[in-house]
Amino acid sequence: MPDRLSALDASFLYLEDPMTPMHMGGVSIFRKPRSGFDYDRLLGLIEERLPLVPRYRQKVMQVPARLARPVWVDDPDFDLTYHVRRSALPKPGSEEQLNELVARLMSRQLDHTRPLWEAYLVEGLARGRVAVVTKTHNAMVDGIAAPDITQVILDVTATPRRAKEELWMPHPQPSGAQLVLEAVAEVVQRPGELLENVHAAALDAAATVRKVTDAVGGLASAVTTAARPAPSGPLNVRISTQRRYAVARTRLEEYRAVRRKHGGTINDGVLTVISGALRNWLLSRGEAVTSSTTIRAMVPVSVLGTDGNGERPVGNSVSSYLVDLPVGEPNPVVRLHHVSHAMRAHSESGQSVAADALVKLSGFAPPTLHALGARVASSFSKRIFNLVVTNVPGPQVPLYAAGAKMMEMFPVVPLAMNQALSIGVTSYDGGVYFGLNADRDAMPDADVLAGMVEESLEELVGAVSV
Repeated sequence: MPDRLSALDASFLYLEDPMTPMHMGGVSIFRKPRSGFDYDRLLGLIEERLPLVPRYRQKVMQVPARLARPVWVDDPDFDLTYHVRRSALPKPGSEEQLNELVARLMSRQLDHTRPLWEAYLVEGLARGRVAVVTKTHNAMVDGIAAPDITQVILDVTATPRRAKEELWMPHPQPSGAQLVLEAVAEVVQRPGELLENVHAAALDAAATVRKVTDAVGGLASAVTTAARPAPSGPLNVRISTQRRYAVARTRLEEYRAVRRKHGGTINDGVLTVISGALRNWLLSRGEAVTSSTTIRAMVPVSVLGTDGNGERPVGNSVSSYLVDLPVGEPNPVVRLHHVSHAMRAHSESGQSVAADALVKLSGFAPPTLHALGARVASSFSKRIFNLVVTNVPGPQVPLYAAGAKMMEMFPVVPLAMNQALSIGVTSYDGGVYFGLNADRDAMPDADVLAGMVEESLEELVGAVSV
């Protein structure tokens, strides 16, 4: 049987356009070991680990006349050096220069005639560091058949684990006639499939929304949310093809201190910090902010079930909520209580059922929560929410790539149609790292908002310490 894309994965290919390229990104900062860390070393590491992610040597092949959804096939002309590239900043490279490079890389669509991923080694950073920037299409990463490449190149010690050597020989590429015969055979087994596949040829954003809505139809909380439009504002505008990227750094211990004093979860603290930053950003722009002003976020919050403190993984589960962030509230502690109450209310009501159903539609697996947020966001219009915020709890121990210690890791969550900002958050080795992906025209002050994230946490911690 052909390895056929799911209906949702195929829709990401059909819906993609220059304004909304549908790839996830990541920026990992490494400190060079004494043995060095260069392009050849990264290339060799990825080549060695590729057997762990066979999807990364496959490309998408369309079925003639789109009688069926596309299939994954081995790329007989696979060229690793095309996918793993080298770049450099003028020494000593600054963070602003790196962020500008990331923004430009993320603005460009991936080549649909090749495997849907790229990785860049960026040299020239100050203090003897290098960066690895990755791009992987949302149609490809499902966390099961194809986790992100970053997952497999990292080790828990400076001594790389040895992967089993395998000689890769691509399977012959099927002909168009063969793909048609396979599609016909599937139609014979499932006659209803033909109509769906023909319809998919004309798939557009509205059709995708209808498909997802039908799939969760009957879940009252999802219908209620859809009937209550998200607030309007500067985050929901027509976007361009170009991006800006900015980052913020905070420490996990500060969120733990807030939790010890006021309860709630680490994620409640993160959302409160984002709420405070958005409030100050709106005020800096001269936007009207009243006590009732909110910004609605789609928030996939957990890759694992956790213990009572909201930290220790205890089992597979996931929740994703629509949360109205209280940006109109001037008091950071009151903002925290609003967020904590909202998250508790979701978990105790039917809202969590609707959100979990959306998660299941996205083929979720723990390593790809950031991709989940992007996949869900891409399936809905701006009337449902204003921005997506993905928060992934990462390992609290150092990780290494070919002996190079990873110092920081920042996600790059793609923008949905008519949404000028997305925020990805990853905790790692005591740090909590924010990646802000923004439209270049709509948010020339993305770096200002990133600075306000750090200021918002200082404000919250200061209020808690009183």
